[in-house]
Amino acid sequence: MEVMAKDQWIPTQDDFDAFARVSGDDNPIHVDPEFSARTAFGRTVSHGMLIYSKLWGLLQRTHPNARQLRQSMMFPNPTYVGDEVILQVKGHLPGHIDMVAHRAADGAKLLVGKAEVA
Repeated sequence: MEVMAKDQWIPTQDDFDAFARVSGDDNPIHVDPEFSARTAFGRTVSHGMLIYSKLWGLLQRTHPNARQLRQSMMFPNPTYVGDEVILQVKGHLPGHIDMVAHRAADGAKLLVGKAEVA
């Protein structure tokens, strides 16, 4: 079965903070605006796995019985609070899917991944 799903998300600091609480990853680059302001990013950035969770949730909404067998992903650019993110999932079930998240304003890829799904 061919899969094509698309959505948008505007991340908030509350999203980053909630994911830090759930995941235990409270690195200040994600949760401390004052610390992050002094880094090369200049502000907090999303956890990569938060973006992946948004993409997996998109797939689950359209295919609730899908099970992930393995995945690979890269995070070429940071995701910031307030930036509109376009989430896309394409591929075949069962089989392989491509997952991409990009910034709406400039098209910068934020997550590029593949998953094998049963």
